[in-house]
Amino acid sequence: MCSMERLRIKIIIVAAASMAVASAQMAAQQVREVPAVSPKTKVVRVVEKPVPFSLDGNANTDAIEFRSVDQMSPKDRELADDAQSSIGELAERVGLAFNEGRWNYQQLVCPALPNHVFLQFSRNNGARDVSVFSASIPRSGEGKVRIIPILLRSYSLFSPAPISALTISVFNHIRDEEHFDAAPEWLGTGLCYAALAGERPQVALLEKNTTGIKARVAMPAGLAIQKNGNVIFSFADVSAVPRPMQWTMIFDMKGRLLKATHERADWISAKAVDPTPIVVKNTVSPVNSSADSAPSN
Repeated sequence: MCSMERLRIKIIIVAAASMAVASAQMAAQQVREVPAVSPKTKVVRVVEKPVPFSLDGNANTDAIEFRSVDQMSPKDRELADDAQSSIGELAERVGLAFNEGRWNYQQLVCPALPNHVFLQFSRNNGARDVSVFSASIPRSGEGKVRIIPILLRSYSLFSPAPISALTISVFNHIRDEEHFDAAPEWLGTGLCYAALAGERPQVALLEKNTTGIKARVAMPAGLAIQKNGNVIFSFADVSAVPRPMQWTMIFDMKGRLLKATHERADWISAKAVDPTPIVVKNTVSPVNSSADSAPSN
């Protein structure tokens, strides 16, 4: 074989080897690019929805307090005096006749909304002639003076204040002006709404050392979180006569009140008993092994 022919064969062999190496490198690269996760595997990311209220369960049901003018702090009294003209203008605008007759007010103390001073104005001209409204004053000055109409001569101005769209709207504006540093307590928030709507809500608590005592009780307060993030809580106002009033409020996940209901509830007969410890006894017979149960020869 001539030298030229041998050279041609070597060139072909080298070219074939180079192509083989390139093919192997490409195949290895393709293998590396194949994802290691099985096609049937689905990664699910758990998204925790925020809750706009504290859920620690340390509800202070004695938080709502009504104070006379003499019991108010000097600073709160000054804020109330400075807001009188704005309150009167707003009351006249909705037809509450603030310039007619003598109006008195009390302070409504609501720890769930600490950045506002709340006042409840009333004018009592005798039976079936009572007018009432609530007013809110921002402590920081960042916000507006607002009022919630409740009664005009013993009648609702619009719809009943506890379920009124106006009450809900004003309450949401108040909460927006609070600028909470921490999530407020949920039951205190509900009690504050009820008080601003004209009630003096009380939630009954079980007393200690009442074993064997029969009593009428109302449904306990409770909170539920829906799948869409809405928060629903309810409580019974046992101060209502002759039966307790059941409040139910629905908030969205950002803490805005969407709906409030207020209806009569029934008393429930109950009897306090001591919790009895449960003793668990093993009533399962031992299982014989096949060796033990086998017949002897």
